[in-house]
Amino acid sequence: MAEFGYSQWRKLDNAGLAFPAAAGESNNRVFRFYCQLNETVDAELLQRALDQTIEKYPLFQAVLRKGLFWFYLERRDIRATVIPEEKPPCSNLYIRDKKSLLFEVSYYENRINFEVFHALTDGTGAMYFLQELVKNYLILAHPDVCFPELVPKMDVTGRDQEEDSFSQYYSARGEKEREKKHFAVQIRGERLAQDEMRITEIEVPVREMLAKARGYGVSLTVLIASMLLFAIHEEVPVNRRQHRPIVLMVPVNLRNYFPSQSMANFWGWIEVGYEFHEDTTLTDVLAHVKGQFERELDKNRLAARMNAWVGLEKHPVLRAVPLGIKQFALAAGATVGSRNVTAVCSNVGIIRMPEEYAPYIDTFRLFCSTDTMQICSCTYGEKLEIGISSKLPADSIQRNFMRLLKEDGVPYQELENDFPGYKKERPKESKTLFSVFTFLCIAVVVICGMIDAMMSRQFGWSWFVTAGVCSAWLVVVVAYRKRRNLLKNEMWLLVLISVIGVLWDRFTRWRGWSVDFLIPVAALVVLGSVPVIAKVQHLEKQEYLFYLVQACAFGFIPLVLMLAGIVQIPYASILCVGISFLTLVGLFLFQKRATMQEMRKKFRI
Repeated sequence: MAEFGYSQWRKLDNAGLAFPAAAGESNNRVFRFYCQLNETVDAELLQRALDQTIEKYPLFQAVLRKGLFWFYLERRDIRATVIPEEKPPCSNLYIRDKKSLLFEVSYYENRINFEVFHALTDGTGAMYFLQELVKNYLILAHPDVCFPELVPKMDVTGRDQEEDSFSQYYSARGEKEREKKHFAVQIRGERLAQDEMRITEIEVPVREMLAKARGYGVSLTVLIASMLLFAIHEEVPVNRRQHRPIVLMVPVNLRNYFPSQSMANFWGWIEVGYEFHEDTTLTDVLAHVKGQFERELDKNRLAARMNAWVGLEKHPVLRAVPLGIKQFALAAGATVGSRNVTAVCSNVGIIRMPEEYAPYIDTFRLFCSTDTMQICSCTYGEKLEIGISSKLPADSIQRNFMRLLKEDGVPYQELENDFPGYKKERPKESKTLFSVFTFLCIAVVVICGMIDAMMSRQFGWSWFVTAGVCSAWLVVVVAYRKRRNLLKNEMWLLVLISVIGVLWDRFTRWRGWSVDFLIPVAALVVLGSVPVIAKVQHLEKQEYLFYLVQACAFGFIPLVLMLAGIVQIPYASILCVGISFLTLVGLFLFQKRATMQEMRKKFRI
């Protein structure tokens, strides 16, 4: 809210723009950051701790909404509720057309899980949130212990937390990256479903791993990335990696180069890889990757890449392209971009908590949803935690990675998965029912066609049956896809039924019933039902005002048809236009501020 220095709504940052479009069944763009305590979690205390954490970071209490040109985040008074862990890790959080929060806090035995949709924040923002949540929980659980505050972030306002740092550091005159990309080796084969994603967690003593990295003269991140490259290459046939490198995308925390207190996404990435040969050794890979890191982790190169991304977002022509088209372009761009990368390697770095918390915290860990394979790592205390998520049925690459650790004399422990929902079969009744309905529609068309052909030796009345079944199927499909938002459902069905009605009228010897009665009556029904649905569902103004404006705008179509001389019986059309006009006038007289604010959000270019 304004009194806390937070805006009621804000645009998605540059890095977050692609996630809603790219999220799907293969990769829902959710990651999990969790804390393993040395005691069993109390659900009631965790809920109180979460409430306190939201008070400090209210920008997380937001839903994702669609404008005509861009997605945006809007604050909502939806209480984040702690739940026991039952679903598979990294389950879907962004559900299209559903106004739900983009994060989830769950617990299991002595574990506190924080899962978040990547459009809301990045690993750094999630780490700050989880640290605050754990701090609040331990203070409530142990009132007799004097826990200190976390390292304070001085003079950080709400605006600082929700700042779009990409736009803050963008320079239209700055250098832009124009480096040509090359296709990388892809890991082929069968893919697991999202809820069957393979998760491998490895715990390594950080001292031994750092000593090994220093022995090679590289950083910890370079060592992990090089080992992953080498582990992947051992599973790729020679004929498939000839003249193509195995490439890792390595996310980079831009806050380390461009000062920012933002809790939104502010990260970039570099791409490092190696073109393997028969005699390639791990030492060769380490030397090459070290050089790539030194070259790519240059502030000017990172700024040039950031300018290229933000420049596309701010391009005047692209900004004016409707969101529906942008979504296809963003999804296509993510697909094409994935061909330049084999896997992802992300190191969040060191997680620090004051020493007073150490007796109560075992460790922190994280992993991420993925298209193919992603390795995430973080360090807490004396432990390096590595989480490998994979959509590949086999775990050969993970075994290769652990074998490399063993060969280098680094002790490790592979942790046993104890996620309650891990590989748990989920019910899919709605999809099954829809498939049955589709099959029945096809069966009706085929059976009627056969009967018509046998009786008249040609297709006559069966064409009408086919058209009717297709119309019904199309209406049901739209109603099913938009079922989570009744108002959006109504608007889609209004347009669809009007178009179908005009087509039926046109191809059945035009009588004008579609324009005389169907369109105006359908518009009136929707116009009258919007306030009713809003009242029954207790919707806030911003959830229904724009749909009411849309219904009013559609209600003026009969006026255009009357002026064009197409309408022959005008009574329903006159009634529709009059009520639409009065509703629109009422909105701007009694709800002007809310209506104009909603229009600005929806039409923001």
